[in-house]
Amino acid sequence: MARGKQNFLMAAAGCAVGAVNGIFGGGGGMLVVPLLTAAGGKPPLVAHATAILVILPVSLVSAAVYLWGGHFEAELFIAVSLGMLAGGVAGAQLLDVCSPAAVTMAFAAVMFAAGLRMAL
Repeated sequence: MARGKQNFLMAAAGCAVGAVNGIFGGGGGMLVVPLLTAAGGKPPLVAHATAILVILPVSLVSAAVYLWGGHFEAELFIAVSLGMLAGGVAGAQLLDVCSPAAVTMAFAAVMFAAGLRMAL
């Protein structure tokens, strides 16, 4: 596939993922990783790292909308942010030492468990 066409398809898919993220308040990263690996042909580690980087601007825009709407608790934000910061650092370091197959299997297990939990 021509690079321009692939970039257009990735941008269109990104638009769909952004819409899902906006509607459900999250979950876009769960769609970006399989999209980048299957449709984009990217290695799992690149897909995971890219998904994390893509989440930043989407989260900032969503956060601004929620702030302006008055849906914000400072104490909760601080507590969750500290935990996520520690987890994000640990996860990024683990991603560097895990095999692509292990990362893919762990990701699939988390997606399956989340889907099962939501269905029940």
